[in-house]
Amino acid sequence: MRTVDPAKHRARRQHIVDAAAQLFATKGFERTTTAEICRAAGMSAGNLFHYFANKRAIFLAVFEDEDSVKTERLAAAETAEDPWNALLEVVDLLAAPALEPLAPHLVMEAMVQAYRDPEIEEALSRNTADEQKTVAVLLGRSAAAGRIDPELDLDAAASWVMTLIASLYTGAATDPTFRPAEQLPTLRLILTRYLRGDART
Repeated sequence: MRTVDPAKHRARRQHIVDAAAQLFATKGFERTTTAEICRAAGMSAGNLFHYFANKRAIFLAVFEDEDSVKTERLAAAETAEDPWNALLEVVDLLAAPALEPLAPHLVMEAMVQAYRDPEIEEALSRNTADEQKTVAVLLGRSAAAGRIDPELDLDAAASWVMTLIASLYTGAATDPTFRPAEQLPTLRLILTRYLRGDART
């Protein structure tokens, strides 16, 4: 019996996901066919289905957060010595994919599919919840340290932080003239003025 090399298996799956992501971003989930994914990945349908049961499974894999570096950075941020600076670094971390060509369109497509598919909605919500938890922790620590407005509703503030970050993705996906990299400093300024209020020390 042939032994499967786990590293090669993961690499092959990721190759399929990367190839499919290009198609999902440019054509959408519904208009992308399995045959197109096979061609883009350079493999037969039989080989493709060895790694994924169907097109939907590939789409879900695009949004499964297996980014261990990001997970580690979020965990480290929660215990950082300076919670305010850590919060700004987390904002940059979560906003960074919006600066890439494909990510905004993939996010918009995922939002469309989430309305139709509870499993996709759950996967997106799970990732967002983990990110928002870190933001909420840092807001709480920043408030305790006198670095942000102590009168803020921290849960609502965390939601607004995530909403403003999401605006970079929707702007990039819907407006060809929108440049997320140019707008990131403005996002940071808006967040700073909103969160810090009169607490400017």
